[in-house]
Amino acid sequence: MTLLLLSGYTAMAQYAPAGDKIKTRWADEVKPDHVLPEYPRPLMTREAWQNLNGLWNYAITPKDGKQPQAYDGEILVPFCIESSLSGVQKTVGADKALWYERTFTVPKAWKGQRVLLHFGAVDWQTDVWVNDIKVGSHTGGYTPFSFDITQTLNAKDNTLVVRVWDPTDDSYIPHGKQVNKPRGIFYTSVTGIWQTVWMEPVPQSYIASVKTTPNIERGTVTVMPDFRGLTWDDLYQVEVSFEGKKVAESKALGGQSVEVMMPDPLMLWTPDHPFLYDMKVTVLRKGKAIDEVGSYFAMRSFGTQRDDNGIVRLTLNGKPIFHFGPLDQGWWPDGLYTAPTDEALAFDVEKTKELGFNMIRKHVKVEPARWYYHCDRLGMIVWQDMPSGGRGPGWQTDKYFNGPESLRSMESEECYKKEWKEIIESLISQPCIGVWVPFNESWGQFKTPEIVEMTKKLDPTRLVNPASGGNFYACGDILDLHHYPEPKMVLYDPTRATVLGEYGGIGRKVEGHTWVKDQGWGYVEFDTEEKVTDTYVEYADLLYKMVQQGFSAAVYTQTTDCETELNGLMTYDRAVIKLDAQRLLQINRKISHALAE
Repeated sequence: MTLLLLSGYTAMAQYAPAGDKIKTRWADEVKPDHVLPEYPRPLMTREAWQNLNGLWNYAITPKDGKQPQAYDGEILVPFCIESSLSGVQKTVGADKALWYERTFTVPKAWKGQRVLLHFGAVDWQTDVWVNDIKVGSHTGGYTPFSFDITQTLNAKDNTLVVRVWDPTDDSYIPHGKQVNKPRGIFYTSVTGIWQTVWMEPVPQSYIASVKTTPNIERGTVTVMPDFRGLTWDDLYQVEVSFEGKKVAESKALGGQSVEVMMPDPLMLWTPDHPFLYDMKVTVLRKGKAIDEVGSYFAMRSFGTQRDDNGIVRLTLNGKPIFHFGPLDQGWWPDGLYTAPTDEALAFDVEKTKELGFNMIRKHVKVEPARWYYHCDRLGMIVWQDMPSGGRGPGWQTDKYFNGPESLRSMESEECYKKEWKEIIESLISQPCIGVWVPFNESWGQFKTPEIVEMTKKLDPTRLVNPASGGNFYACGDILDLHHYPEPKMVLYDPTRATVLGEYGGIGRKVEGHTWVKDQGWGYVEFDTEEKVTDTYVEYADLLYKMVQQGFSAAVYTQTTDCETELNGLMTYDRAVIKLDAQRLLQINRKISHALAE
């Protein structure tokens, strides 16, 4: 025991963040033995689990090289290798592979159960071995995946090896704002494990996932679990509770969905009152519980309707609501794609709420499950982008598109469809998500009507914004314009909601809080809090007038500075709010409540 403790202290003493870039205040809280310890999957919880975050061995080899016999050093998982918090801060590239290795033990209490190995997200192509036995592969940088590793396990020490290949923007793969040579609006590459790695025990027959679909018109929630190993006569039971009191219950045979009748009055989820119902799903075999998971859901609906002037408005629970929020990149100076702590992850959502916004557009990135949980509990509508990648056609911003439909290969198109489908399926039960955004501008845009139809089939309960600021087609629910820096309506669609998907970008450099010393840019730039705030309010007043002219939502660029972009409401390290927060709150509330007046 003493030797194990000394070994742990040595590892902690050796670990240190790499590089000399700015960091958030939460970076000092990151310790190798306590990295992102929170349960990583709030929508489906079990009591027993084991976190595998911490120091792993790593090595960089040629792309087609064999597993290394010796490793280059240690890396702090789940921070990508390019980040400061990884302790490494190296670039890999398309001609290299990144290898990880660690040992682990399985708790004795798990004996007789199956063991699942979970990865929150790994960018991009992943191969996994346990005790020299390959357990599976996965492609895609933004979705969780799991392997049943039961048959590979030893009674004591086990060795886990992960190989990752990630070409970033040297390929058509979805990569969002990542590039191998950061510049302008594009940022540092992210390679490898960037979300929590963990294990959990499950019985031989178990619940693999739970999908919930609320229907406020019927006063019901449909629950559809996905099971493994059930027998033909197994039942499952759904119990719904609110503030600790059971309010509804229903049962069904495994393989069937169940429609749970909710009691009156329905507690509807809104940004002002984000009511969540708790749910417990239990598998019953001959009356005995053999598996059980906890979950939650919200009663709410997203839609559109015409107002008295014939303008198509976005609705929440059948009532018009103006969606207003920031473009949110989700990047961190110390962790890049990965927030240093769960408190930090929640901070951006909390601060956005405090500034009077009711929506966030998650820009060409997908977050860990806990980020969406924070949006659910705090009451924040989310527009979810698909991370961009691949070649796109020319960009036409003031008329409907009339150019070539796609410049992508068939392989590239299929890669996009696979990853978009996995993203939607992984997030489909999150109450906060109101709008799917398959394309940003014309980045990698192809066969837009087909992709909109695909998205609608995967999820008919949300709105689809075909291309935010992109090439425009008469499909989906929204026409989305981009205009910098001031708001402007260059097109209007009388049949869909017309929105301003990006505007603003007001820059201010704050000394001591920039990614590159004394360097950076904004779409317009000012040197004081007062000037930036005055300009923000000027643009907001213009936007407010345009609500009556037909805008039904707007997205301000952006939540924080990001690398050399200095147009955030906050600095990149989240240390300084760059505008007058009280003036922001006042005008933002006026806009977000514009259609409720």
